Amino acid sequence: MSKQRFCRTDTPSSSPAAALSRSAISLLLPLLLALCLPSAMSLGQPPKFRSVTIQNTAPRLDVEGNVIDAHDGCLHFYAGRYYLYGTAYGKTAGYTINNRFRVYSSADLEHWTFEGELMKAPQDGVYYRPYVAYNERTHKYVLWYNWYPKLWNGQVGVATSDTPVGPFTIVSTHVELSQAKDHPGDGSLFVDDDNTAYFIYTTIDQHHSIRVERLAPDFLSSTGEVSGVLGVGCEAPSIFRRGSSYYALFDTTCCFCTEGSGARVLVASNPMGPYRQLANINRNAAGKPTINAQQTFVATIPTADGPAYLWMGDEWNSRPDGVKGHDLQYWGPPLRFAADGSILPLEKTRSWTVKVALGGSRGSSSVRYIWPQKVDPNPIRTDACLGTPLNERGEPVSAK
Repeated sequence: MSKQRFCRTDTPSSSPAAALSRSAISLLLPLLLALCLPSAMSLGQPPKFRSVTIQNTAPRLDVEGNVIDAHDGCLHFYAGRYYLYGTAYGKTAGYTINNRFRVYSSADLEHWTFEGELMKAPQDGVYYRPYVAYNERTHKYVLWYNWYPKLWNGQVGVATSDTPVGPFTIVSTHVELSQAKDHPGDGSLFVDDDNTAYFIYTTIDQHHSIRVERLAPDFLSSTGEVSGVLGVGCEAPSIFRRGSSYYALFDTTCCFCTEGSGARVLVASNPMGPYRQLANINRNAAGKPTINAQQTFVATIPTADGPAYLWMGDEWNSRPDGVKGHDLQYWGPPLRFAADGSILPLEKTRSWTVKVALGGSRGSSSVRYIWPQKVDPNPIRTDACLGTPLNERGEPVSAK
């Protein structure tokens, strides 16, 4: 949910000093409110809502008319504005050192502005899955990501920024997770109501096992406290909280799969577990994915009916023009819950409408940061998933 700042306006006691304080406060209060409260919601005023339509039939465009290239990432509402983070693949097959982390912002989930790339000149490697969280104690935005100095030598890095759009400064390229020696893969962040952060991730050399790890108070490292194994042979995990229940969603490995992957659901009363498994909400009676997408995130969005939980998935190989960066991303309507707290199965929806909290304008914005493309010194010449040939730029040979 959004970062909010509150100014203290307690009523002072009745003394001469207090009277002077009251006088000063009466003069300064408008200025203090303007400085301290970034949105109408922070002021205690009723938030404004707008009905928006989310469509899943074509690539989303930014306000400049360009296709939004942001995959396997996350969506957040920070400081009164929506931010979409993801990996940009461009025309490549997704295995080059030129994968980019990008961020887009919006006031309403429909009109998106490209804000630039997230990291300043990271070292050569293949980068995936950027996930950002805001730390209320340090007032930093923290980015966790998966990267490979060499495929598939999985590492996890962390970077920070004073703003949600960055650019982020790298703090560590090799976070010492409890399972670091066995090469971490996909992972994502979850921040609880008490500002405690958790990282749910897969370990490649342990048959893609899934665990949850508690992070340090600054979100920059692990405490070493780790859950039991939640699943094996899995990837693309996400955690969210609804009421007093914590939901972990993930499913089998996908490798940019066209058919998509499922979304098995586990629930617990503590983010560290123990978890119990519920149904798979993205597989039909025949065991096939209902939505031909691989989960990337479950976003918590403020709406007129309260928090809504949006299931997001990448529809790999769905691009209408052969460009991987133009693969569609499916944003489902709010998850539906049964009386017992279980999640009802997903239903494929071409478009849907919701009343979302209306965010603010961008305000003053720095020049968007973009770092130049590089020549990959060790290009992969065969698609790791499809087995098809790639050129020296990592693009499918048949791509135009």
